[in-house]
Amino acid sequence: MAKKSYEIDMCNGPLLGKLLIFSLPLMLSGILQLLFNAADLIVVGRYAQDTNTALAAVGSTGSLTNLIINVFIGLSVGTNVLVARFYGGRRNDEVNRVVHTSIMISLIFGVFLAFFGIATARYLLGLMDTPADVLDQATLYMRIYFAGMPVIMLYNFGSAILRAMGDTKRPLYYLLLAGVVNVILNLIFVIQFHLDVAGVAIATVISQAISAVLIVISLMKSDGPCRLDLKKLRIHRPELLKMAQIGLPAGFQGAIFSVSNVLIQSSINSFGSTAMAGSTAAANIEGFVYTAMNTFHHTTVNFTSQNLGAHKFDRIKKSILLNLILVTIVGLVLGGGAYLLGPQLLRIYNDDPHVISYGMIRIFYICVPYFLCGIMDTFVGGIRGMGVSVIPMITSLIGACGLRILWIYTVFQWNRTLPVLFLSYPVTWLITALAHMICCIIIYRRTVKHAAATAL
Repeated sequence: MAKKSYEIDMCNGPLLGKLLIFSLPLMLSGILQLLFNAADLIVVGRYAQDTNTALAAVGSTGSLTNLIINVFIGLSVGTNVLVARFYGGRRNDEVNRVVHTSIMISLIFGVFLAFFGIATARYLLGLMDTPADVLDQATLYMRIYFAGMPVIMLYNFGSAILRAMGDTKRPLYYLLLAGVVNVILNLIFVIQFHLDVAGVAIATVISQAISAVLIVISLMKSDGPCRLDLKKLRIHRPELLKMAQIGLPAGFQGAIFSVSNVLIQSSINSFGSTAMAGSTAAANIEGFVYTAMNTFHHTTVNFTSQNLGAHKFDRIKKSILLNLILVTIVGLVLGGGAYLLGPQLLRIYNDDPHVISYGMIRIFYICVPYFLCGIMDTFVGGIRGMGVSVIPMITSLIGACGLRILWIYTVFQWNRTLPVLFLSYPVTWLITALAHMICCIIIYRRTVKHAAATAL
């Protein structure tokens, strides 16, 4: 009975309080994950032998890494949606099959990504025009990071299962422990053993492994339908196909965004390593704003999915509307705060005034209007929670990725400055958010109509 205290009944009771109880631990978990990378950047930005080069090396791998793994991480969205829907509908056997299928494919994909990332890291970084003074260290960081991909994938799929049951507290506790380990190992490996980029990469992998093992143990000790039995690990084809139907479009959507981000990172690289270092530090700060807002995307997915399984359509609409209000407030407060405190925050990563100047350009054009991205993602969460994943993928392909790439090859080419480059983000967020809003309204009405017709 004690384990039930970790779960949240998303289908009954006042919504706002439950949304906050679910989202706050999830928000803190996301921030802790970002602290893994922030700790890497701060340590190498201050204690590496060549701070600017090391900082640029660690930061320049992010968009490329996301491009490679997002398709596979997308399947964890399918896991999240299906477990939540079946759990809300009390379809326990299906929940259990999804759990075992998810853990199995997370390990398979993790091993594949490890070999792929290690083998292609240098070549792919070269395609991004990574400067010669950064390339060797960036390659080393990326290879070590990908060596830990099995545990990274395992954590993502395992936490998606717990999240679908309404349990966002245990992942937070596990990440807190792993985060402390990560910071300690960063300092030891870089300051004591002078491993620089390699040291922070190793520390990140070890800390991710700790959180992944703890997630697996919690699933193995579960008393409900999400209980994991290692002897029963196998791929159940019907559940895998359902996961792929929802998760692959979500993964491709993430990859699509990453394609445009890779192009933008390549454009930033053309301004030199100092601009790269400033953008890297600013991107890490804005990552905290995005993670806080993205919490409401996941909250919308879970509350929509469980209430869809329970056929409580009024709660679906209320959940989406409340999450839109919450994400706008959080985005405006944190985005504005990041700009007001920008110089002080950037100085934590690097005290070079030129690096700080470049970082402030990015913060102004991306962090301040970041709430538009939060609104866009919350609508996507509602659409995915209702079991539709192809439409938001296509909408994002056209609205975000397509327009952003068009911007790079037209507007940016006419005026090759960083402000013009970064302005592509808020413009495409606004257009794509409006398109997703229209899609969400249409899909909700269609879902309610279909349910009413089926009930007759």
